[in-house]
Amino acid sequence: MNTMISRLRTAHDLSDAEFRTLLTTDAYDTELREAADAVRIEHYGRDVYLRGLIEFTNYCKNDCLYCGIRRSNREASRYRLTQEDIMECCAEGYVLGYRTFVLQGGEDAYFTDEKICRIVSAIREKYPECAVTLSIGEKPKESYQAYFTAGAARYLLRHETADPQHYAKLHPSELSAENRKRCLYDLKDIGYQVGAGLMIGSPYQTTEHLIADIRFMQDLQPDMIGIGPFLPHKDTPFRDKPAGELKAVLRMLGILRLVFPEVLLPATTALGTMHPQGRELGLQTGANVVMPNLSPVSVRKKYMLYDNKICTGEESAQCKGCLEARIEAAGYHISMQRGDALRVRKQNG
Repeated sequence: MNTMISRLRTAHDLSDAEFRTLLTTDAYDTELREAADAVRIEHYGRDVYLRGLIEFTNYCKNDCLYCGIRRSNREASRYRLTQEDIMECCAEGYVLGYRTFVLQGGEDAYFTDEKICRIVSAIREKYPECAVTLSIGEKPKESYQAYFTAGAARYLLRHETADPQHYAKLHPSELSAENRKRCLYDLKDIGYQVGAGLMIGSPYQTTEHLIADIRFMQDLQPDMIGIGPFLPHKDTPFRDKPAGELKAVLRMLGILRLVFPEVLLPATTALGTMHPQGRELGLQTGANVVMPNLSPVSVRKKYMLYDNKICTGEESAQCKGCLEARIEAAGYHISMQRGDALRVRKQNG
């Protein structure tokens, strides 16, 4: 095994120059994939955890330059699910075996802290053995605390880029890398299982930015890391920017599995959108989570963060069945457990 990859597997760190080499050189890709797969099997076996994704609102107050549900996109067909709609999604998911529900939406002022807490509490009351994950953006610490008290155990908030100047090129001026990081540290301080992450190949991204992302996450020590390719959306300022490259995403996945051997790593829908076997390739490069869509089929095409998103027409059972077959074919198997991060499992004995 290459000395760098061997050291990364045992020491979980390299110099910036060594990370630069791995991030930019084709020659190490096969060894990196094999090492990442071995480490995920060592820590998690061949289990792939399914999370039931419920995209409950595509209203958003923000105007991020890459996002299809950005505030100024007049072409977006907006929707909000009611609490009853969300509970129906959970009921269907529960029957299908899901034990984690991920509530994801834009930063929508309609969903006040009170409404979010009411929804989280209702899910936890009806399905006490299930985990509730939120992915609803930047909030004050007291809001995060309220959701946690209501029963949310996990929070996903991609940092997108650790470099402030790069962050400013992707987001409107009212958003900052500093505040995004503050949110992540607040979530960690409260006790959430915290998910960070980024797009690979986002406009203006350099290898140095990716190294800075690794260093930031080494400090944060997240429980989950969501990465996928940048994919353009036709109704955004980045419509003509090139998409991220598959090999770059897989390379970063492999590196992250070796740097963070106990982290939960999704094989994202975006990865499946960019390549017919994208999610399978992600699983074979260290990923161990997949998030099928439980949202009503009637709204799935409306939650379009990027163009050509897959699985927008499938019923929940179809989506799960298709994924099960793909995951088995890739050499892994479905786990319908809550799938907490290893750090949490160790804490809980």
